[in-house]
Amino acid sequence: MYIIKRILMMLLTIWVIITLTFVIMKSIPGDPFASDANVLPDEVLANMRAKYHLDEPLPVQYVLYMKDLAQLDFGPSIKSETRSVNDIISDGIPVSSTLGIQALIIALVFGLMLGIIAALYHNRAIDFIAMMIAILGISVPSFILAPLLIKYFAVEWHMLPVASWGTWDHTILPSVALALSPLAVIARFMRSSMIDVMNQNYIKTADAKGLSTFKIVLKHGIRNAILPVITFIGPLAVTLITGTFVIEKIFAIPGLGKYFVDGIFNRDYPVIMGTTIFYSTVLVVILFLIDISYRLIDPRIKLSSGGN
Repeated sequence: MYIIKRILMMLLTIWVIITLTFVIMKSIPGDPFASDANVLPDEVLANMRAKYHLDEPLPVQYVLYMKDLAQLDFGPSIKSETRSVNDIISDGIPVSSTLGIQALIIALVFGLMLGIIAALYHNRAIDFIAMMIAILGISVPSFILAPLLIKYFAVEWHMLPVASWGTWDHTILPSVALALSPLAVIARFMRSSMIDVMNQNYIKTADAKGLSTFKIVLKHGIRNAILPVITFIGPLAVTLITGTFVIEKIFAIPGLGKYFVDGIFNRDYPVIMGTTIFYSTVLVVILFLIDISYRLIDPRIKLSSGGN
């Protein structure tokens, strides 16, 4: 019953997002052809607006758009005559996903490692070093870190390609630039949660029974301390996998984020709405799956509306 309610709530949330996105985009003054008003004849502009239903009343436009979405059709791109929004998303997602998955793996592996080590050596030199790295990662924005990585690793040391997309080498610098900030947040979450868990009575009982520190940390500590991190991983994974606008623009990566930014500059409404709705839907679905996964990780969490 709980899962059914969550599915219905998820569908309602997606519908609200679609509606709000449509209303906001249609509230923006002007239209995509405003810049052509002084160049093209009025008859041509009228035909172009009619082609994309921009001459219809808003309720009619909304119904037509919802009909297309029901068929998983995000419509044609206004500025690209040969590509639809579906084509743009299908082209951009593999690139953004490759970059995002690598960044997520880097952030998880090193973030969890730093957090666990900092917690086990609380208030010691290793703890302070790990937290300094975490503070640095949070403090330095990606749009500053990315040019620094390009300057040293690509331009001065000639270790990696400067930008663009092609081989695995092209993914290293943008993946690191994407991963540093979430790595730092994961490390801080894990450290705080791990310190709290390691002070619990069941950990002390396990230690009194003679279990090794490795077994205590692996079987009891990490499993209970990782729940706050999982909550953070959901939206983080969606952000990384569906495209991060700044990094893709700096490194000239043809991912979904770059297409979204280009759509804003070109006032390409279908591209903006399509990428926004796609991003939001993936986020809502992943948050739903994470909510369900809590029960698999911690059996004490019950999947019922009356459970805590």
